[in-house]
Amino acid sequence: MNDISKAVALRIKELLKERGMSQYRLEHKMGLSHDTVKNIMKGKTRGVNLKTVAIIAEGLGVTLSEFLDSELFLYGNLNID
Repeated sequence: MNDISKAVALRIKELLKERGMSQYRLEHKMGLSHDTVKNIMKGKTRGVNLKTVAIIAEGLGVTLSEFLDSELFLYGNLNID
């Protein structure tokens, strides 16, 4: 089981790989700071807000629904405290 932040990081990695995109390119495309993205990817955040996820999804060229359409986000796969 993953917490939501870990699931977001794993989903970003999946989509980056599918698109042949680097984390650096995504950061610049989204306009988010390197530290913000680095902290999400390394699991150093307690939670990721929906606004940030929407910005990330846009940077990856997917809708928010498409970003969240992954088994990673199924209730039974998440550790929700």
